[in-house]
Amino acid sequence: MTLRTLQLVLKRGFTQKHNAVEPTVLIKKHLGSRQFILNKPRVLNALDMEMVDIIYPNLKSWEVSDQAKVVFFKGRGRALCAGGDVKDVVCSVKDPKKHDDLAHQIETEYDMLHFMGTMKTPYIAVMDGITMGAGGGLCSFAPFRIATENTLFAMPETAIGLFCDVGASFFLSRLDGHLGAYMGATSRIVKGEDALFAGLATHFVPSSRIEALETRLAELDHVTHDIVHQTIEDFAVKKDHQPATYTLHGQNRITIDTCFKHEHMEDVLDDLKADGSKLSLETIDTILKRSPSAVKTTHEHIRRGSKLSLKECLRMEHVLWQTIPYAHDFIEGVTSHVVLKKQPKWNPATLEDIDLEKDIKVKRFHANIRRKLFFSNDQDFHELPYRRYALPSEKEILDSKYMHSLRTVEDTVQWFENDRNGKFGVRHKVEDVLDRNLRILN
Repeated sequence: MTLRTLQLVLKRGFTQKHNAVEPTVLIKKHLGSRQFILNKPRVLNALDMEMVDIIYPNLKSWEVSDQAKVVFFKGRGRALCAGGDVKDVVCSVKDPKKHDDLAHQIETEYDMLHFMGTMKTPYIAVMDGITMGAGGGLCSFAPFRIATENTLFAMPETAIGLFCDVGASFFLSRLDGHLGAYMGATSRIVKGEDALFAGLATHFVPSSRIEALETRLAELDHVTHDIVHQTIEDFAVKKDHQPATYTLHGQNRITIDTCFKHEHMEDVLDDLKADGSKLSLETIDTILKRSPSAVKTTHEHIRRGSKLSLKECLRMEHVLWQTIPYAHDFIEGVTSHVVLKKQPKWNPATLEDIDLEKDIKVKRFHANIRRKLFFSNDQDFHELPYRRYALPSEKEILDSKYMHSLRTVEDTVQWFENDRNGKFGVRHKVEDVLDRNLRILN
């Protein structure tokens, strides 16, 4: 993401005020369908506490209602949600009288994210446009995450001195290989079909078909997750669709997985320098512009998150929220990007100035904190319950090849196309995974 692009997103999505008379979240009910429509298009539907206070009570009400059969989450305009209102957060950080209100806001939002991930009512996130930061959190725990040709997904927090939050330690760490670590450090924007191939989305549906899909789902008399999945597939592109965006594969993925496997970011940069490819050089340039503290914190919490449950990830991030916003880089990052429109002056200034053990692990992950995070239900999991609706993971492909004695690439493609009922993207992903695995072995 270029500095100019980031400034545009921050300016429009995080900071401007919305003066419309309409509610910030529209509620629509039609037959068995319930819809949230984020309604601040001028600011790219930036999330604030007012919106959370509309969304969460309705979610809980619909979860126990026999009339609500399916829940949609979408945005008005060209964004689902471009993130949270970080300018307001900075104001709260600067004013000690607002610290408790900010803490309550974070805790409510995190409880809501957990609730979204554990709902029994089918929940569909429509990522038809910019989906960044808090927008990623609102989508990434949904059983059904629809990407379109307009999808722009990213977690840009390291650019403003924050860590990738809203559950990113869970959903980024579950992506194939070390793709999540790469996205967290670089704020990489994932577009269109790439969101499906990466595992960020479960389905790819052209934007022009979304309205008809919503109508069909609202009219269903009997609704289960399997029925919702098959209905979405009826409107999704077919397996012969030629993707307009397909970049996170082949040598790019080999480079990412090879370089981002390390615990220390200095080692990541060393491998990127040694690789010397265009992707590597661009990645180095991007990382060196990000907050060193934020990059190291994000890298560490994604590594930790891969071994934790959803609740454990959210609680870990809640600990970080009680220290990081009050450090230098967050206020500096927001002020420089949003107000002054220049590259921030980070402190510490370089990755080498930060000791991973003392400055990150001890002071941030094991900080003495005042508040604890509680959830409205006891459910928990280590893997998303409905991941079978997405493309097969890399591990699933490699395990199945040997488990089912699949001898050729075509055998494996056919097996997974049958398993996923001809889902678009199966061939692209299976062929790429097996080709990369063979190249690495050789």
